[in-house]
Amino acid sequence: MGKFYDEDIEKSPRIQKLIDHLYEKLPVIEADRAVLLTESYKETEGEPVITRRAKAFHKICKELPITIRPDELIVGSNSIAPRGCQVFPEYSFEWLEREFDTVATRDADPFYMSEDTKKKLHEVYQYWKGKTTSELATSYMAPETLVAMEHNIFTPGNYFYNGIGHFTVKYEEVLEIGFEGIKAKAEAELCACRVSDADYAKRSHFLEAVILSCQAAIDYGYRYAALALAEAAKETDKQRKLELLLIAQNCARVPAKPARSFYEACQSFWFVQMLIQTESSGHSISPGRFDQYMYPYYKADMEAGKITREFAQELMDCIWVKLNDLNKVRDKDSAEGFAGYSLFQNLIAGGQDEEGNDVTNDLSFMCIEASMHTQLPAPSLSVRVWNGTPDEFLIKAAKLTRTGVGLPAYYNDEVIIPALMSRNVTIEDARTYNIIGCVEPQKAGKTDGWHDAAFFNMCRPLEMVFSGGMENGVQVGVKTKDIAAMKNFDEFMEAYKEQMNYFIGLMVNADNAIDVAHAERCPLPFQSCMIDDCIKRGKSLQEGGAVYNFTGPQGFGIANMTDSLLAVKKLVFDEKKLTLPEFKKALDDNFGKGLSEQQLQSLTTEIAKEMARAGQSVGPKEIRVIYETVKENKVSEADKKKYDQLLAWINDVPKYGNDIPEVDAFAREVAYTYTKPLQNYKNPRGGIYQAGLYPVSANVPLGAQTGATPDGRLAGTPIADGVGPVQGKDTKGPTATANSVSRLDHMIASNGTLFNQKFHPSALSGMEGLQKFVSLIRAFFDQKGMHMQFNVVSRETLLDAQAHPEKYKNLVVRVAGYSALFTTLSKSLQDDIINRTVQGF
Repeated sequence: MGKFYDEDIEKSPRIQKLIDHLYEKLPVIEADRAVLLTESYKETEGEPVITRRAKAFHKICKELPITIRPDELIVGSNSIAPRGCQVFPEYSFEWLEREFDTVATRDADPFYMSEDTKKKLHEVYQYWKGKTTSELATSYMAPETLVAMEHNIFTPGNYFYNGIGHFTVKYEEVLEIGFEGIKAKAEAELCACRVSDADYAKRSHFLEAVILSCQAAIDYGYRYAALALAEAAKETDKQRKLELLLIAQNCARVPAKPARSFYEACQSFWFVQMLIQTESSGHSISPGRFDQYMYPYYKADMEAGKITREFAQELMDCIWVKLNDLNKVRDKDSAEGFAGYSLFQNLIAGGQDEEGNDVTNDLSFMCIEASMHTQLPAPSLSVRVWNGTPDEFLIKAAKLTRTGVGLPAYYNDEVIIPALMSRNVTIEDARTYNIIGCVEPQKAGKTDGWHDAAFFNMCRPLEMVFSGGMENGVQVGVKTKDIAAMKNFDEFMEAYKEQMNYFIGLMVNADNAIDVAHAERCPLPFQSCMIDDCIKRGKSLQEGGAVYNFTGPQGFGIANMTDSLLAVKKLVFDEKKLTLPEFKKALDDNFGKGLSEQQLQSLTTEIAKEMARAGQSVGPKEIRVIYETVKENKVSEADKKKYDQLLAWINDVPKYGNDIPEVDAFAREVAYTYTKPLQNYKNPRGGIYQAGLYPVSANVPLGAQTGATPDGRLAGTPIADGVGPVQGKDTKGPTATANSVSRLDHMIASNGTLFNQKFHPSALSGMEGLQKFVSLIRAFFDQKGMHMQFNVVSRETLLDAQAHPEKYKNLVVRVAGYSALFTTLSKSLQDDIINRTVQGF
């Protein structure tokens, strides 16, 4: 055996039982947390908000119903139903109340909701009207910001409707000193406060809130110890009785005190992970470098002969299953953008220590083994890659990729470390980064990154250039120069930049308004106690308590904009085959291919408004007549021929993704129209904005809200995902595509970039296929690419799964920065995955 144990470890029969139980039924929405939260808030009217938050969390931990699922070794669930979820009315609630009767039947992420739950939530919601973070945030936004959001230029829905997530806490500190130790730290800081201190009022109440929140977590563990003992007393199976007694012993110890064994460390980790997502509805609570902070406990137990490798693997597999037990309900539109019930809990293996030494260990391999055993969407497993990464580790990772589960994602230390350092992260902290959510790098336990702060659709500002900023009779964007008067491409490009800059500023206004609202109404003391330097600074994460404070909204549509702007330049200004007004008419007519539903509705609305302004009566009947008339409006045969010719010309324009240096250089400049202006803005927590270039899966629903684009993309169809090329336009193979993507400036996109590729399973067959695959990754990373992820599944399999979902209940695919069960995705998102270019070596 070599330096690492990289052999397969047999999967315990327990794991499949846990998985089967988890996926037996549709996920359920439960009302218990909302009821307890509301009761607590009614009892604490007039107290400081941080105190109210801590008291509410304490009440929830003391009274939320608890359960131990059959065969579990790691316990702790914030819902009674498997994959069930609680709701969080303090952030928003109107959208769920509107969906009470449809949430169980919607396409994306349906949930069952009982009539009793609907009744309880309806009663709870009466209290929260006018008190939510989303309502306060809206009141802080500029009027023009609300107009831009209404017209789908960008959407900040993540934190607008939900709690703050997207971070990694100091799991290692909880394991080392327990919540009793963290509580003692806060008590020491409180003792050092003087009533005459300028910040005493806020600091003292924050520290008291931390102390109460730590006690809440301790009490929660004790409740599970008591439950396990009670169940053991009733259990007739000897083996299960022993397991329950050991569970009781663990929970009586952790998370209150330091973990003494690998098993206790696993249980303590899980309580932290689950309770964070009980305090707040923020997602992307990422375990981070699990193989690093868990390794000392594994190593000590193995050396002492207290644990077998097989049992350690079984415990990790149990955690992997539990990560899929956590769930969250989103509004219908957001569910489309985050389809697959994903919570984006990113766990990363491999990489370097503070001094730049490789720290791959046996647990790094066992993390991959756990994903092989479970074949589930969570965790979003990632691996760090650099020049010192052992080849056997990458081969092990490639074997997991070959299974088709869409895991792991691969990240390049050689780009991410300097990218973080460019944002004033120390070299020691940068070397020990982990990934949050989809693709976002940060230093664990020190960062409030506000990743995924908004989706910015780079295609919509181009639409505003053609219309002079007008849409449906509303001045949405800047009134740029009339396209008929533009004499050269530089003027056209300048107008695009002007629209981009305007809307980026409005997006910043929206994010900052939401940021302030969270600090005022929903500071999170439990979350804050595990991130430096909140306790030292005496302020919550939401108030700027972290060492590093960022806001990271992501732009997408780079490939579409590159190909579109090049088409305009070549066909209008270089070759003069048509004029800009003629191009605009082709876009308005959707190249003669019929109008999308979005266009039909927009045109109907515009005509109805004009009629109303003219004094005509406009009711439901008239709107239906307008809609049908618009729908029947045909493009002339002559125009259809012109549009077909235009599409042929567009098709002949060189495309991004085919290793054409001048095209790729232009793509770099297009990306800069988003990444460079954004970094000049600051957030209310004293930090800066940093750009990401990825859409999660919002390229599909937001594409449905976008008109035709000059690259030949039809209205209502998906926008290109991530930093990859437009689907089907990369025709030169995977290496050529990777070369193109590597020419973007990934370092300036320090909030992360996303590069999807799709391979036929035959491409990775045998050791030769695995080695070629690893070589592709290393070559891309040598050229300073940041990230790669893969689907390894045939088009035929996906089409069959779409037609016969009952045969493919366990088919997991890579969606965007996460994996999901294919059959849980909406049809539009399934189609997007099916239509990605299939590569081979």
